[in-house]
Amino acid sequence: MKKQLSTMALATLAVLAAGNARADEYGRVLSSTPIVQAVTVPRQVCTPQQVVVPPPKTGTGAVVGAVAGGLMGSLLGKGGSNRGVATAVGAVGGAVVGNQIEGNGQGQVQTVQQCSTQNFVENQVTGYNVVYEYAGKQYTAQMASDPGAWVRLQVVLLGGTGAPASTSSPQAAAPTTYPIR
Repeated sequence: MKKQLSTMALATLAVLAAGNARADEYGRVLSSTPIVQAVTVPRQVCTPQQVVVPPPKTGTGAVVGAVAGGLMGSLLGKGGSNRGVATAVGAVGGAVVGNQIEGNGQGQVQTVQQCSTQNFVENQVTGYNVVYEYAGKQYTAQMASDPGAWVRLQVVLLGGTGAPASTSSPQAAAPTTYPIR
């Protein structure tokens, strides 16, 4: 146990002798100003649209038209081979006309969602400019989040003694503070 303590004491002395000692301290936050930037955000926007849907075709109009056209063609055809051709032409023409008549019926009105992607510009906080006080001096830093009333600092003492800096000690350098993010 004594050997462990003496090893730790030697390690601590070695760090202090090297001139760099670190400690976590706290600085009082004087101001924290949000950094606001305009950011483009894509968003899907849907609106209801009314559309007319045609009625489904059953094929009944084409069949009825073909029969009616074939009968008319056979009545109008004048004997022999002309009668067969007139019947065939009448049947085809009647099918086309019957199909068109069936398709011209009343359609149904339905409401459907029509969606598109639109870009919107939003103001977003991307960080904070923080002014804090430590050991009677003011420092500034940019931080990702608002630190609140106090900011935790990592203080690195520079110089050969490892003692905190003071105005009466000419060998000790001023502490360098780093906000811990």
